[in-house]
Amino acid sequence: MQIDDEYFMRKALEEAEAAYAADEVPVGAVIVIDQRIIARGYNLTERLIDVTAHAEMQAITSAANFLGGKYLKGCTLYVTLEPCVMCMGALYWSQIDRIVFGAEDPKRGALCCGVEPHPKTKIQGGVLAQEATVLLQRFFQKKR
Repeated sequence: MQIDDEYFMRKALEEAEAAYAADEVPVGAVIVIDQRIIARGYNLTERLIDVTAHAEMQAITSAANFLGGKYLKGCTLYVTLEPCVMCMGALYWSQIDRIVFGAEDPKRGALCCGVEPHPKTKIQGGVLAQEATVLLQRFFQKKR
């Protein structure tokens, strides 16, 4: 099996499904270094009663603990939804090499709001965007 962006985004989608099952907004994330997942996360804002408990924040903390330092150089974040302003700020300070996201977030996404990643960070959107969008739509339709 070829390990590529779609492979790792599918792993992030598995995390998003776990969030969905926990009645959290279904956003999932994984952080990869050298083709190896070192951190996983999904939204825990309801369970932890914490507005900062986004999937990316969970994964960043886990990856930093795994690596034994605050910088995520050499790492790629795969997240099912475009990071928000808060998460992009944390990713900026982590100096992560690459961010790959699925669905765009035209209302709250960092890029849509004009917030850029660290100058050395490469960013790519739209990987398995349809799958991520459908999961989010299904969640919010259930809530209505």
